[in-house]
Amino acid sequence: MKAPLLPFQDWLEHYQEKHRALSAQSQFIGYFCTYTPVEMIHAAGFIPVRILGESGSLEKAPSLVPSFICHYMRRTLEKALEEKYAYLSGLVQAYTCDVACGLINIWAENIRLDFYHTLPLPYNRTPEARTYFRSILQEFIEKLNAHGGRLSWETLDQSLQLYRRIRKLLWILYQKRAAGRLNLSAKDVLTVVLAGFVTPPETYCEHLEILVQDLSNDERMDGPKGFPVLVSGSLLENLSIMDALETLGFRIVADDLCSGLRSFYPVDGQGDDPLDRLIDRTVHHFPCPSRHRARDRFPLLMDLVRGAGAQGVIFLPQKFCTPHLADYPLLAEALNKEGLPHILLEMEDSGLTEAHRTRLEAFLEIHGCK
Repeated sequence: MKAPLLPFQDWLEHYQEKHRALSAQSQFIGYFCTYTPVEMIHAAGFIPVRILGESGSLEKAPSLVPSFICHYMRRTLEKALEEKYAYLSGLVQAYTCDVACGLINIWAENIRLDFYHTLPLPYNRTPEARTYFRSILQEFIEKLNAHGGRLSWETLDQSLQLYRRIRKLLWILYQKRAAGRLNLSAKDVLTVVLAGFVTPPETYCEHLEILVQDLSNDERMDGPKGFPVLVSGSLLENLSIMDALETLGFRIVADDLCSGLRSFYPVDGQGDDPLDRLIDRTVHHFPCPSRHRARDRFPLLMDLVRGAGAQGVIFLPQKFCTPHLADYPLLAEALNKEGLPHILLEMEDSGLTEAHRTRLEAFLEIHGCK
């Protein structure tokens, strides 16, 4: 692994012990979804941390939630019940999928934190929707400050600038990958993005600056080769999946993942004041199936495909992820009309199974040699 990648790997592997050590002087607020306005949490003086599920058994959570919800949401509850998130001051959920919105209530009933908050989100971009959302965010500011926050126009502007820098650096990595000029594996890229969910943003930005500079100085282009594909799905935490895809002969040139592009694009918004800019970015958030129709998502998906030169799409939704699974038939129909091959593999905790590998090998044999 390249030296500039080591800090990302270190944070991703040891973030909970690092958080517990930092919690003596800093307060952490957790969140599930990338629609959460992390800039506001940071501007109030808290450290935003995305709740990760990761691999592991389920012993306590099944008594509180049904088995027909995604493994990610069940594992987040399991970890909370095991007191692995005891250092959190609060939990915020932007209204996206029904499971996440319901689970925050189960957390509130079983996990003692200082506060819980659900943020309704507008589905439209109209002036009325923006006015409504502004009132919602004003309420959120009041709640954060009531719990010891110090959010002001000045601190929000500073946080917006910091996160804009972070997202621009990530966008540079993605543009290099799409152009075939990124000397990193798909696992490396996913490691970098996932680490951003659990690393204090100032520290994360410093590591990104070093990584991007190092890659700019690296003239060698001996990165992964193979059949170029776009990977689409929800939250993908299992790094071994990326390694497995590349080993099979695929080259990931773009993604439409909740743990990828959708977590940082667009990099910024427009507006007359910091809150307007945050609202604008939120309403232009790269669309998630839980909030946008497939017919609206498809043109943007095809822009990614064409921009990166992908010749196929691999869908990797989590099992029981209703928004993504309901999205697929319409996207599949549209991709068929474009003559673009695709495959759907429902993911569980184990990553790629032998059955998955067999199907991927057949897919590559049929489409990879054309």
